[in-house]
Amino acid sequence: QVQLQESGPGLVKPSQTLSLTCTISGGSLTSNFYYWSWIRQPPGKGLEWIGFISYSGATYFSPSLKSRTSISRDTAKNQFTLQLTSVTPEDTAIYYCAREWTNYYDYWGQGTQVTVSS
Repeated sequence: QVQLQESGPGLVKPSQTLSLTCTISGGSLTSNFYYWSWIRQPPGKGLEWIGFISYSGATYFSPSLKSRTSISRDTAKNQFTLQLTSVTPEDTAIYYCAREWTNYYDYWGQGTQVTVSS
């Protein structure tokens, strides 16, 4: 059974960098054809896809967030990390990590609330 767990600070000040880590158990970051995504849900809004890192280490980001987003991985720890720079209160959301396979998100983390406020 694959499990994903998000971790990171729950409060970030405006203009700072948001950094969240997803730890995977029961599966591997490098297993063929899986894509490891970050997705968020702002209060009162729908889900917004942020980006992914693939099994090969390739990354792809939402065009609206691309200039502020990076995703990296640590294969030894089986973790991948989201960094979102220059945050504003509009980046306040529940952030999820998820595994995608054949255009379907089959495993999700429980989500972590991040609030951007001074």
